[in-house]
Amino acid sequence: MEVGDDDRDRGSATVWSVGVIAVLCVVFGVVLALGQAAVSRHRAAGGADLAALAAADHWAEGAEGACDRAARAAQAQATRLVRCAVVGQIADVTAAAGTDPFTVEVRARAGPAQTGPAGDLPGP
Repeated sequence: MEVGDDDRDRGSATVWSVGVIAVLCVVFGVVLALGQAAVSRHRAAGGADLAALAAADHWAEGAEGACDRAARAAQAQATRLVRCAVVGQIADVTAAAGTDPFTVEVRARAGPAQTGPAGDLPGP
């Protein structure tokens, strides 16, 4: 009995189906990873903004008191305060969100509107 062309192709659809499913799984995993990175970025940005506003609102309590308020505001947003500097009425904070490898840090400033040149704040 000779093996014909039909017998050699038998099962090839299964191999192609498994290959397509594997590629789709990889694409789906990449899309999920990008979505997680975007969520971490937005969460960090929101936490940094609110922490900066909280610190600027409590500048009269001193840098330590204002940064304590900023840390509480950041924690309430499921972020963590990485850096906090208060110079006069201007607060400059950095908040982080996410877990490795999707940890994102965002910097935000808050304070009264300035009409002159920006005040001197420590660098990043």
